[in-house]
Amino acid sequence: MKKAYLNWSSGKDAALALYKLQEHYKYSVEKLVTTVNSDVNRISMHGVRIEMLKKQAENIGLPLQQIKLNGEVSMQEYTKIMETETNRLLQEGFAYSVFGDILLEDLKRYRENQLEKVGLKAIFPLWQEDTTQLLKEFIDKGFKAIVVCVNTDKLNKSFCGRVLNESFLNDLPKDVDPCGENGEFHTFVFDGPIFKEPIRFKIGELVEKSYKPAKNSNDNCFTENQKSWDTSFVFCDLLLE
Repeated sequence: MKKAYLNWSSGKDAALALYKLQEHYKYSVEKLVTTVNSDVNRISMHGVRIEMLKKQAENIGLPLQQIKLNGEVSMQEYTKIMETETNRLLQEGFAYSVFGDILLEDLKRYRENQLEKVGLKAIFPLWQEDTTQLLKEFIDKGFKAIVVCVNTDKLNKSFCGRVLNESFLNDLPKDVDPCGENGEFHTFVFDGPIFKEPIRFKIGELVEKSYKPAKNSNDNCFTENQKSWDTSFVFCDLLLE
């Protein structure tokens, strides 16, 4: 068994990646690793509260390692912090880092290059799978997830707070990837075959936030055609019952 940790986003892709690895027994996933915004105590990008993240790890039965980043972290700072944290994981005996990425070649290449520097190998269990079929598989396997963030430049905010099901898939605009692989939406998984029991929660308020590209064009994750305008997201707050 090859000792691995999973880069846990709280969402459907990470959950399905974990399920597939546990099903095939080639890799032994022994830890969840999540980057969090230490300014607000929420998961980076997804905006999910830390207590919700901890409840996922508890119900999955794996230890959780949080990598804390401030809300204004630069790419240089991010890279330095991640190098320190991955070196620590390497010292703990981990040899493989698992991601739920599916289609983005440049992101895959970035992850592989950064991990190679410290001697870790990146694993992508969902790589280049058909995203429509992946979402259908996710639903068919009994997973349940709720949309917690939408990019309003790509998807109507009415999708925020919806549960992933056949109706959700059928309602998606044709130019939106079924797995949100282009950043259209993010999810929180609350039930499924990797969980001991469902996570009970209630839906709080919807919050809209806008993000500007960094002044230094080499220090942001926006694509070239996004750098001239703000990007707006709507977040659905989840609270443990």
